[in-house]
Amino acid sequence: MKAIILSGLPAVGKTHVSKLLSKRLKIKEMGGSDILREMAKDRGYHPKGMSWWDTKEGIAFLKERENDLEFDKETDRRMLEKIKHGNIVVTSYTLPWLAKNCIKVWMSASLDERVKRMTKRDHTSLKEAKETMKIRDARNKELYMRLYGIDFGRDKKPFDIIINTTNLNPPQVATEIIRRIRKLEQK
Repeated sequence: MKAIILSGLPAVGKTHVSKLLSKRLKIKEMGGSDILREMAKDRGYHPKGMSWWDTKEGIAFLKERENDLEFDKETDRRMLEKIKHGNIVVTSYTLPWLAKNCIKVWMSASLDERVKRMTKRDHTSLKEAKETMKIRDARNKELYMRLYGIDFGRDKKPFDIIINTTNLNPPQVATEIIRRIRKLEQK
């Protein structure tokens, strides 16, 4: 099976759906954040849990990343190497624009839904989650434009599948992605 790349703004369900796809399709699962966490540890950070990116330390790491584009370029190089042989589902903000011969899925959700999911996941207030979300969205857009000229969040050209997760739970999203992959494979 070709590698499957899930992309989308924060809190659309990429990680949860990736794990479900991995289990259902019996393929490996990995995220760009896994490699970035390794790199953060190498720099003395203590990344723990899925919500670490939204903590003060996680945001400090994001600021450090902004000043050294090699963080993300190295992450992408490692990820591209891992997806070469297929049989893996990965979450990545940038790989859909960089990888070839993969199934590329864009996942979206409304800002209100993403904020709601973040409050539940990170046990934060709506106000705090909304502020964090706006910071992350803006920084991601700026970073990927600087890195590769990607209009992240707007350019959907590389994607084989686009799915709005606002009104779907992760198992429903995984089922729909599998259905659409099967349909693509029949072409």
